[in-house]
Amino acid sequence: MPLRPPAGNPILRGIGLSDPHVFVHNDRAYLFATHDFSPASTWFVTKDWWVWSSTDLVHWRQESTLLPQDTFWKAASNECWAGFGVCKNARWYWYYSAGAADIGVVVADTPAGPWHDPLGRPLIAKGMVPTDSRDPDVLIDDDGHAYLVFGTFDYFIVRLAEDMISLAETPRPLVLDQRHGPYGAGRTDDKPSLHKHGGRYYLSWSSFYAVSESVYGPYRYQGSVLESASLAPEFSVVPDSLVPPDWDQSFATNNFRHDRHGNFFTFHGQTYFTCNDKSLPGRNEFFRDSVICYAHYLEDGRILPVRIDAIGVGQYSVGTWIPAVEFFRAYRATKRVTADGGSEVTDLGTGSVLIFPHVHGFVGDGTATFRYQCEDPAGGTVEVRDTDETGAVLGSCHLPSTDERSDIHEVSCPLRIAPGTRSIALRFLGGETRSMRLMAISFR
Repeated sequence: MPLRPPAGNPILRGIGLSDPHVFVHNDRAYLFATHDFSPASTWFVTKDWWVWSSTDLVHWRQESTLLPQDTFWKAASNECWAGFGVCKNARWYWYYSAGAADIGVVVADTPAGPWHDPLGRPLIAKGMVPTDSRDPDVLIDDDGHAYLVFGTFDYFIVRLAEDMISLAETPRPLVLDQRHGPYGAGRTDDKPSLHKHGGRYYLSWSSFYAVSESVYGPYRYQGSVLESASLAPEFSVVPDSLVPPDWDQSFATNNFRHDRHGNFFTFHGQTYFTCNDKSLPGRNEFFRDSVICYAHYLEDGRILPVRIDAIGVGQYSVGTWIPAVEFFRAYRATKRVTADGGSEVTDLGTGSVLIFPHVHGFVGDGTATFRYQCEDPAGGTVEVRDTDETGAVLGSCHLPSTDERSDIHEVSCPLRIAPGTRSIALRFLGGETRSMRLMAISFR
């Protein structure tokens, strides 16, 4: 199918794309989603499921639609609730909520389908565990083992067998040292998700998360990644009349606006958080959009509050400071963030590349300005290239030594560049000690 026109946040707005879960395979991001039927709905009406894909998180194409008639249901339904798909053994497996209390699985050779149900029954059936068995999410660990997590207020985990359509063990509960969610202390929510970063396992129920050294837990509660201070105004204000009265007011506004359901994924060395959104006019609890934002981790494993704004991810604007850590792709470079909000890309030297595609707003020849540090006495060089590291050189800057690590310098260079939207690659030379660090870049 053709690509949809590019947009920032929300992505694919206005079509009822909700409950986003992203799996990355072969340099393409695959988004498995619920499909809210109508803005006029007064309850959750979801008649099918979707797969969309993108190579840049800006342009999306629809891969396939899964109908409940193609599952063990064998009939139409309004309860095609959240699911998630993965690729393993050169095949695709899509785990979906068949209503509030059953989890099924369908299989295909590609995300385009056709999908078929190999079991003819639920994989996780109502009554197997003492919770509603919905909202499946899958983690494929470094050793190749795949784990399914699911549940409502109480979460369960089970290792999948090698065939990915049967269970290798009995589901076991996931233990949390603290429970907190939109309803306040003592309760979590539905919609659990698992991901791994820096050797740690993260159990999240959308914006709330906990960390463990073992996939089976126990998990230590950390907090929420949604805070009003990090949300653009159009994504943070919601009338009090729309906030459910039984929600914890310290989290209610943010979590109601973004509806709690999402997951974390890593693409080209960058980690993202995606979740539901109801910010635009005409959206409500039963007709939602989805947003994607950058996720940054501290060295101790905590996740900084995420920033949700209209430009989204994978695209940038001329005339603003672009944090270097928000690259789309990087080679021979390391992200570093600090609890006070500081950020930099470190370990830069010959062979390092940072790519920033879809930079909007060039009006012709201009300048590139870099905020950087460099402890190498000889300094280094950064080339601004068109599209990627092999593209034409648009400009070049010498980065003199800054002597002290605490010194942040700015240096500018002229750019010869055509008007419009351009994709930019930064290619680094010199700095043999790999001691160059880039904080931000601005194009004008």
